[in-house]
Amino acid sequence: MTNYVCEVHGLTKFYGDFKAVDGVSFCVREGEIFGFLGPNGAGKTTTVRMLTGLTRISRGTARIFGYDVARDGRKVKRFIGLVPDTSNLYSELTCWDNLIFHGEMYGVPRRLRAKRAEELLELFDLRRFRDVKFRNLSKGLKRRLTIAAALMHEPKLLFLDEPTLGLDVLSRRKVWGLIRKLNREGLTIFLTTHNIYEAFELCDRIAVINKGRIVAVGTPAELRSRFSATKVIEVSFSPSRGPLRELAVMDGIAGLEESGGRVKLIVQNPLTALEALTSYARRHGLSIELISLRGADAEEVFLNIIGGGSG
Repeated sequence: MTNYVCEVHGLTKFYGDFKAVDGVSFCVREGEIFGFLGPNGAGKTTTVRMLTGLTRISRGTARIFGYDVARDGRKVKRFIGLVPDTSNLYSELTCWDNLIFHGEMYGVPRRLRAKRAEELLELFDLRRFRDVKFRNLSKGLKRRLTIAAALMHEPKLLFLDEPTLGLDVLSRRKVWGLIRKLNREGLTIFLTTHNIYEAFELCDRIAVINKGRIVAVGTPAELRSRFSATKVIEVSFSPSRGPLRELAVMDGIAGLEESGGRVKLIVQNPLTALEALTSYARRHGLSIELISLRGADAEEVFLNIIGGGSG
């Protein structure tokens, strides 16, 4: 039997006449990283705000660990941690003082606060910044401390809203590593993001939301299978190439683009396309230097999902 830590049915949010979230339904399994993926303005943050009790639910139901979010908000808060898209820590407090204050806010007993804060500074590699004020930290360190603070009361479900927004590549990778580590240690994570690669890299399952509605749910592999009927062939010719216009209209080739001396072909039937490429090369006296076949990448899958709007 599947254990669900979060069950959402018909969740809806109105702001006046505007429907920001339109009857979304999904379940989050215990122990997974559940991705909530969508473009900016799709309704991701509004959904998280409803699930965490920060904004009223207009219609529908949400249960977390069996408790109704609308009726049992205080009980729900014992089980969840929230890392908002913008940091909610105090700029004039040090890393240590922010953690201790967060622990006090969440009702962590005094005798346990210092122990928990020490553990989190170690886990997040922040020990050497213990006495540095929050405002003096880099963006990456601020995100790490914000996540650490949300874990002071040892929640079972952590909501991460755009956790790597605005970070450089190295900082983003460090945060990804921390998310994986926390999940391996048993924490269930609800990750909202507009970063397609982040969702496909980290998440066990993904719900795609667009214009306030869920348009697809599945594992990254399932989404690739359902929403990428096409394949991609990359090819380079020697000594040069023939006319691209001729190549574009050949059997099996649905589209193409050229970049860095290579031609990328969108194909629906790889075998037919390969035969066409061989014929094209022979006709123009070319040799094929490099050729590779792959499935559609995460971005192409995502665009197919929100373009088709089916799920």
